[in-house]
Amino acid sequence: MTLIPPAHLELEQISVRVGGGALVHDVSLQVRPGEFVGLLGPNGAGKSTLLRTIYRARRPDIGRVLLDGSDLWAQSPRWGAQRIGAVLQDMPADFPLTVRDVIAMGRAPHQSAHAAESAHDRAQIAAALQLLNLWPFAGRLFATLSGGERQRVLLGRALVQQPRLLVLDEPTNHLDLRHQMAFLTLVRQIGVSVIAALHDLTLAAMVCDRLALLDAGRVVAQGRPEDVLTPARIRQVYGVETLIQRHPTRGTLVVLPA
Repeated sequence: MTLIPPAHLELEQISVRVGGGALVHDVSLQVRPGEFVGLLGPNGAGKSTLLRTIYRARRPDIGRVLLDGSDLWAQSPRWGAQRIGAVLQDMPADFPLTVRDVIAMGRAPHQSAHAAESAHDRAQIAAALQLLNLWPFAGRLFATLSGGERQRVLLGRALVQQPRLLVLDEPTNHLDLRHQMAFLTLVRQIGVSVIAALHDLTLAAMVCDRLALLDAGRVVAQGRPEDVLTPARIRQVYGVETLIQRHPTRGTLVVLPA
């Protein structure tokens, strides 16, 4: 399927406030073209809120979100939807749409109002079904699929947007280990820029180029997994003692409870 060059994302001093408090405070980070960057942190750390400022669900109160140098929130929603695809942790399934229908929704940002599917649209949808091994499910109702199958469909919907950037908000939460690995490995192979909120520290160390660790809305560390995932920092943020080892074949970090 046709993918365009990966984006460069920059977050400049992002703050999001609710009432008198800040859910996200003065966060600056970047995703270089083609990078997979993981957001880590305990529940309530601000990961999902920060991602919402990127896929245009929540305007930041302070700071800028730059995509390839352009201020995302100064552009139209359509402009953002043509460049950013999102796969979220939960999506309602109680609607009578087939797998193909859901994937086809991703073409909407590239279509004129009320326009019929073009040959290019159909080619992109077919390529997503092929890439994600979803052809056998094309006519199935989305609501009848398993959690792993639904996540593949939602990834297909994001991919047919032809995004420069993928935003993933805890996309593997309800998946078993096999489907977690299959989903994240596939995302890595696609080649777009990715920013993802993840809970599993070992999985994050395995798939991410760089990590950003959040606590109480602030970035307390960012860099390579080896630089971020240390026993002292995990104790500080999560309040647990851990052992850090190397995977015997991959060489990536494995985080174990002490």
